[in-house]
Amino acid sequence: MIQMLLRELAKDAEELLAIPMKDAFPPRIDLSLHSSAETGPHIYEYHRLADYVELRKKLTKSPVVWGGYLEHRLIYNSSPLFHLENHPRNIHLGLDFWANVGTAVFAPIAGEVHSLQDNAAYRDYGPTIILRHTAGQHVFHTLYGHLSQASLAGLKPGMRIEAGQQIGWLGDVHENGEWPPHLHFQIICDMQGKEGDYPGVCALQELEFYKGNCPDPRFLLNI
Repeated sequence: MIQMLLRELAKDAEELLAIPMKDAFPPRIDLSLHSSAETGPHIYEYHRLADYVELRKKLTKSPVVWGGYLEHRLIYNSSPLFHLENHPRNIHLGLDFWANVGTAVFAPIAGEVHSLQDNAAYRDYGPTIILRHTAGQHVFHTLYGHLSQASLAGLKPGMRIEAGQQIGWLGDVHENGEWPPHLHFQIICDMQGKEGDYPGVCALQELEFYKGNCPDPRFLLNI
């Protein structure tokens, strides 16, 4: 089971951000439909989302707030990117870590660069790095989205990445897909032939497949 493997790897995993979170309880943020009474129905608007994230950071006195795995969210109403198929995509498949622009991002475990790409559409990932990891006979991938343009410089597919090695920084609104600064971190078992990109949001009708292919990142991050 991939969950058991991730839990084993988590014992020696390094921090994901330049903000200590491993074995800790950093405050969470809920952007699901269930919190709409608090966030308001227009949370998909950039300034409302940015203001709410900053409010949560201020109230919790924390430089980072996180959450989002399998959340059913309103914020994807903001872009046609999530409405290209028959069913709207609005269930989030990774974890989001909302922190300041320029926060350093690290590889929690060793691997190699699988692919990288600037997914520049409105409300897409922006600069994205995907790493490939091998543990025994198991292969899986980690995706890092909403980075800065500078994060892509010097990286090439096949390049070795050590555990704890810095791979980038959080990008600002002008380069990260037009989001408040944050890291989208996702685990992907089968990339299905994709490079530089993989769905971070799915439709309800696809959920069972994506739950299996994109396990909860907390198993690896140990938070």
